[in-house]
Amino acid sequence: MPFRRWAARIVAACLVLAGGYAVAGLIGGALPANADWRPPERGIRIYVESNGVHVGLVVPKVAAGIDWRGWAPGADVADPRYADYDNLAIGWGERTFFLETATWADVRAGTVIAAAYGSDATLIHVEHVPAPQVGDTVRSVLLRPEEYRRLAAYIRASAAPARGRHRGYDVNDVFYDARGHYSAIHTCNAWAGDALRQAGVRIGRWTPFPVTVLAWF
Repeated sequence: MPFRRWAARIVAACLVLAGGYAVAGLIGGALPANADWRPPERGIRIYVESNGVHVGLVVPKVAAGIDWRGWAPGADVADPRYADYDNLAIGWGERTFFLETATWADVRAGTVIAAAYGSDATLIHVEHVPAPQVGDTVRSVLLRPEEYRRLAAYIRASAAPARGRHRGYDVNDVFYDARGHYSAIHTCNAWAGDALRQAGVRIGRWTPFPVTVLAWF
């Protein structure tokens, strides 16, 4: 029947598109930017962490002349006692996708498709945390002071000028309104890669997936 043939063609086209996107993302993540960069022997320690969906950057609250305490005050989280932690975990993403996909179990096809199509509704996610343990989903990276300041400038520029505040997943985190256009090209993971690239770190030229960021460290 014509309908079945058209349906089969649509499914096949979607599979080809998804496969092409995956291959392109892996290739983009494997092509290095800042290829000559090497970590210093001493510097500012940050962390790159993934929950399997989102990649975030963990930065010290005070280092190299950068003080995040006024930018993301502990009073903004449900339990201000977490302000005593000395690091912030920071990520960027599409508002609905961010709020509704804390883990892979929360992923819904409609949310993914809508986010991939593109959205100007973006958020910055901030958690007050201790330094994480390095492991399969966490990498440690040393930056020079000037590299760290460039990283901080990129992160801060991603925040909306008038930052509305939204409740987080738990008592130690919060969402802030952000700027930037989210799409299948510029994902939350691509944002993390862009931040590291702007800092001068060796990273893939396009990093749409968690693995395309973590694999470099």
